[in-house]
Amino acid sequence: MANTRDIRIRIKGVKNTRQITRAMQMVATSKMKKAQESAKAGRPYALLLADIIVSIADEFDDVTQSYYVERPVKHRGILVIGTDKGLCGALNSNLFRVLNDVDGSAKFVSVGKRASQYLSRTRRDLLADFPLPDKPTFSDIRKVVEFLLRSYDDGRIDTIEVLFTSFINTLRQEPELIRLFPLNDLDSMTNKLHERFGELDHVAPKDNREIMIEDRNTVLAELATLYLKQEIFQLALEAQASEHSARMVAMKTATDNAGNLIDDLTLQYNRARQAAITQEILEISAASFSE
Repeated sequence: MANTRDIRIRIKGVKNTRQITRAMQMVATSKMKKAQESAKAGRPYALLLADIIVSIADEFDDVTQSYYVERPVKHRGILVIGTDKGLCGALNSNLFRVLNDVDGSAKFVSVGKRASQYLSRTRRDLLADFPLPDKPTFSDIRKVVEFLLRSYDDGRIDTIEVLFTSFINTLRQEPELIRLFPLNDLDSMTNKLHERFGELDHVAPKDNREIMIEDRNTVLAELATLYLKQEIFQLALEAQASEHSARMVAMKTATDNAGNLIDDLTLQYNRARQAAITQEILEISAASFSE
């Protein structure tokens, strides 16, 4: 049995660790609430923008703009939204498990240090990596989208897909791979978007007014670009909410486990101390009898 001094030192170390995990839990809880509010606040705009694109595209019989036309897929383009920091449970591991199922012809763009490190370590074709601020703004995501669109226009990639962690609730976050470009199936895209945000009975609004557009390809291209920026920004907010939720849960679990370990060590310390006292009493008694 370990001596009381070693147990006492270990109890002190675990208590110090518990203080750290409790502080990290409180910080993650504060960030989680703000991230969840931001993610939920952006959903109505993303849904409305998708409905507008569908409404305008339906006015034309044949859409020839390149963003709306399917083309042979030689190289899939996948944006991976990971985290900059660890200590968020199995969040990144679950994300990378989905990534492992992607075929080798895909090309990747990463957001977050963990994603770029994993892609480099597994020797994937990484086109670029971008940092992920603690509070991502629309301008931060715009840089990523502009790079993706240049790669799509240049023919380096033939699709634009996003692998991220979808925020379901505080205790549940699931990795998801969705395809955003090309917009060749707008109705299916809009329905999936509404389902992901919990609007299962959505009916797309209809506008019977006549729409006259002189340069429809330019308008459709601008709408598609705006939609891609807003959608990826929304997915980044969802990933942030998932990260802070997972970290809060992980730190709470670590804090609880530290408390249980302290209880076990305290019981072990008391037993060792009692055993030492009993041994001393027996030694004193034996010495008195020998006299």
